[in-house]
Amino acid sequence: MGKQGSKISGVDVKELINDLNRAYADEWLAIYSYKYMAETVTGLGYEDMAEFLEKIAKDEAEHASELADRIQELGGLPLSNIAELEKNANAPYPRPPKSTSDYKSIINVVTDAEAGAIDVYQKIANKTQGKDHVTYQLACHILAEEVQHEEMFEDLLD
Repeated sequence: MGKQGSKISGVDVKELINDLNRAYADEWLAIYSYKYMAETVTGLGYEDMAEFLEKIAKDEAEHASELADRIQELGGLPLSNIAELEKNANAPYPRPPKSTSDYKSIINVVTDAEAGAIDVYQKIANKTQGKDHVTYQLACHILAEEVQHEEMFEDLLD
């Protein structure tokens, strides 16, 4: 973050970079889980489930990229060691179910992960509102997409 940006920011930048890095780790864990489930899902109508999972995995990759950009703009670096992702994440790895045709369990894995992401981005938005407008807008953008993901998969249970 530039001098003037730092001057007007009302947040602890080091703490914010840490928060964003934890969200970055969450996104990478979700990408892997969702891609894995998309590639291994079986059963009746598996193509549709695979398509939904691929779509949100792509969105999560976009989020990770946006977070990496913001972390660097703030003067930090995104996590680089893949082995450290789960340790530095807000939540554990969203573990795919053992049965690749258990759609209800797949949906539960996704909705649980998305609910956690919603909480994370709401906290970042609350922390930066009126203080760091760039990070606030990013958090709100990602939050809106996480809400859509949760709703999309909850609708599959109806």
